[in-house]
Amino acid sequence: MRRSSLFKACRNCHYLVQKKTGTCPICGSKSFSNRWHGLAIILDTDSFVAKLLNISKEGSYAIRVL
Repeated sequence: MRRSSLFKACRNCHYLVQKKTGTCPICGSKSFSNRWHGLAIILDTDSFVAKLLNISKEGSYAIRVL
């Protein structure tokens, strides 16, 4: 099973959540996409990658949301 079939991505902040989730815990959006590519797991919000992707909370994020 592909990981993209287990999660959906918030269209606003790209945070990855389980399919059954109705509201994004990061930004509060209710708009999600099942079509996303790439995965960034942020453990340190002061890291170069977190700053590059403008991420301020730890977690799993899609790189691109369609």
